[in-house]
Amino acid sequence: MSSSPAPADTLRSHPAFVQFWFARICSGFGFQMLSVAVGWQVYAITGRALDLGLIGLVQFIPSVLLALPAGHVADQFERRRIVMLGQIVDLVAIAALAVISLMHLAHEATILALIFVIGVAKAFEFPALQSMLPALVPTSILPRAMAASASAGQAAMIMGPAVGGFLYVAGPGTVYTVCALLYLVAVALMAHLRYEQAQPKREPATLKTLFAGVHFIRARPDVLGVISLDLFAVLLGGATALLPIFAKDVLHTGPWGLGLLRAAPAVGALLMSLWLTRHNMERRVGSIMFASVAGFGVATLVFAVSTALWLSLAALFALGALDMVSMVIRGALVQLDTPDDMRGRVSAVNAIFINTSNQLGEFESGLLAAWVGAVNATLIGGIGTLIVVGLWMTMFPTLRRRQRLQGEPVTPPEPATDTL
Repeated sequence: MSSSPAPADTLRSHPAFVQFWFARICSGFGFQMLSVAVGWQVYAITGRALDLGLIGLVQFIPSVLLALPAGHVADQFERRRIVMLGQIVDLVAIAALAVISLMHLAHEATILALIFVIGVAKAFEFPALQSMLPALVPTSILPRAMAASASAGQAAMIMGPAVGGFLYVAGPGTVYTVCALLYLVAVALMAHLRYEQAQPKREPATLKTLFAGVHFIRARPDVLGVISLDLFAVLLGGATALLPIFAKDVLHTGPWGLGLLRAAPAVGALLMSLWLTRHNMERRVGSIMFASVAGFGVATLVFAVSTALWLSLAALFALGALDMVSMVIRGALVQLDTPDDMRGRVSAVNAIFINTSNQLGEFESGLLAAWVGAVNATLIGGIGTLIVVGLWMTMFPTLRRRQRLQGEPVTPPEPATDTL
């Protein structure tokens, strides 16, 4: 890895990125507080592990069904406006959660319905948000920009869950109200953001361009490898949905303890992302990525067997740091191997994999925990992650041997002529 960048190459010298970063802080902070409140509220209402999985499922369904159209929208229309409109929908749904909670009208079905609405908005936000970043900074510092962008989310995850847990003492309505205010600030920041780089030429909407992202990824083994690795490794290894159970039934703590557990991975991820913003990865990026995902699996196993809060926090801290390394490598590789006029559609396909691993992973964890218990479910997930790493190293040898993030120049697909 290289030394620190020259002053002229710093992220702070790009105002559009700085504004984008603060907007991500606000929305990320609000979303993490929302996650703590929703998980604890639903579990308090029903007491069923499966219902925690349903929270992930209602977000997963729109993320998959709308991913391809959302990616096409991101390549057809102004991406900043798409993100802003999605955040407005989030704001309205969160405000509704605040109202029904403050009026003591909340029940499981209503909460899940509003989370579904947020899931629809996020389906359109994600590919547009991911595709915006290369327009805010030069290509030479894009990996550092991605690490800094990730650090915004991780910084929010450190304080967001902890503050959300403490605020929950005053009731879920209080948490949702603060979340809504944070989203309002994020919308205002996004409304005034201006690009620094030229925007891609918009293609006419055709059936071929709709599926162009899928065809592109299939033709690029390294891109397919990193995206599918994230899908299966996190799908099996993620235990986030089960944290309320571990907090209450294994570690015997309350909402404040749950907030600390949710914040622990973010602390590790933030510290790692801050280091990555100052250093470029210049060699053996494939090996580093696989080693990081394997470490993620080992940390999951340690968390599963822990009965002490300090050890659980340490395991989650390591898990977050290792996941950040692999996430920056995966994200930068996908962006750098993709032409700008296709980033929305490729990001949308990537969103299918990411949301499958996150939301469907939460459902899988909840379902498995209902069958075999939270501890056994997490153990199975950690072992599964290690198996996936071994398989992917064999199936994608060029990815394993990849030295640099910047790949060969990419030729955009030929324009399609068949209209819808």
